[in-house]
Amino acid sequence: MTRDQAFAIVTEFVTNENLIRHMLAVEAGMHAYAQKFEQDEEPWAVVGLLHDFDWEIHPDLDEHPMKGAPILRERGVSEEDIRTILSHADHTGVARETLRDKALFAVDELTGLISAVALVRPSKDIRDVQVKSIKKKWKDRAFAAGVNREDIEQGCVELGVDLWGEHVPLVLEAMQGIAGSLALDGRLASG
Repeated sequence: MTRDQAFAIVTEFVTNENLIRHMLAVEAGMHAYAQKFEQDEEPWAVVGLLHDFDWEIHPDLDEHPMKGAPILRERGVSEEDIRTILSHADHTGVARETLRDKALFAVDELTGLISAVALVRPSKDIRDVQVKSIKKKWKDRAFAAGVNREDIEQGCVELGVDLWGEHVPLVLEAMQGIAGSLALDGRLASG
């Protein structure tokens, strides 16, 4: 599955721009992890891009991402890619076995927290966000309350990376590299 083929699936099933931006952010984080672990970057990025493609049509956790798996099969996504996508949701019962599985789980929730931190900055520019800003907001459980911080921590443990010394800086830098695609480049700032 190429990136272009994966993006065609995303645009076929997703209309919510924020959800598309989330998937682009996870794609960027997965790309960065593939580079870190010296893996083939496109398959890692593709699962990041596709991981929530079915959320709009199956937002119930009892259905997502399992109901999306047959759709992906019909469109030629490999069983290995589908298994990785299923593994990012604990309720599927699909164990995270590979580095790619573990990276997807670790990156997914963190992108939401980083985006939220960028959006509360006056500039609304992710390029102004620093790790210390994320760490400060991390401690405030009311901030971005929907972000499962325990999943992020567990993902780091499974992946064997340090949360603040490796994981957050790597994902933040990856997202900063696509600030325009995430609409976190200051254009949302008022004034």
